[in-house]
Amino acid sequence: MKKLIIAIDGPAGAGKSTVAQILAHRLHYNYIDTGAMYRGITWKAMKSNVIGNTTAIERIVQNIDIKLTYINGKTTVLIDGSDVTAEIRTPEVSRMVSEVAQVQTVREVMLQLQREMAVHGGVVMDGRDIGTHVLPNADIKIFLTASIKERAERRWRELTEKGFEVKLEELEEEIATRDKNDCEREFAPLVQASDAILIDTTFLSIEEAVEEITKICEERYSLV
Repeated sequence: MKKLIIAIDGPAGAGKSTVAQILAHRLHYNYIDTGAMYRGITWKAMKSNVIGNTTAIERIVQNIDIKLTYINGKTTVLIDGSDVTAEIRTPEVSRMVSEVAQVQTVREVMLQLQREMAVHGGVVMDGRDIGTHVLPNADIKIFLTASIKERAERRWRELTEKGFEVKLEELEEEIATRDKNDCEREFAPLVQASDAILIDTTFLSIEEAVEEITKICEERYSLV
């Protein structure tokens, strides 16, 4: 049976990572969280106090060792041998990640690494430019979206459950700014691929979104 390459794109807070993880687990595929890779670089840049210094960030990405492991439905992120899975999910990293992700050298290095991860198929990869730039020949392309208000509320619930004190209004502003940065960046902007299937998750649960994508896989390739 053919092992597919499934690309899931969309803006921050649309549910990409959660949906992609559940789908990968259901299909017994590997899940690749490209957002975690960019967060890892951002975390390292923040630790090195070089945010805003493009040359220094380029040096970091050219020498960084990023490893993702996906075992029993859980992704672990290792940066230079250290487990930073929790550290890269802080509000501070979220605020800075789109700035770091705009650096062309960062995206070029990540592009090569992400393509190598998907070369043998059996992969669900999520991000912002997967179907358009990283894996333009993916077998199935999904574009998940939701209203800014809904995405901010989801992020607020996620962060407060983890003990962070955040304001919903500020999260809405941050997400709107991140959308603008992602869509307007010169290199590999966030855009729906012409052959991607649009799924609006504003009024969908995670389970319902996964079911929709599962049905697409079944209809096209009889996988499930």
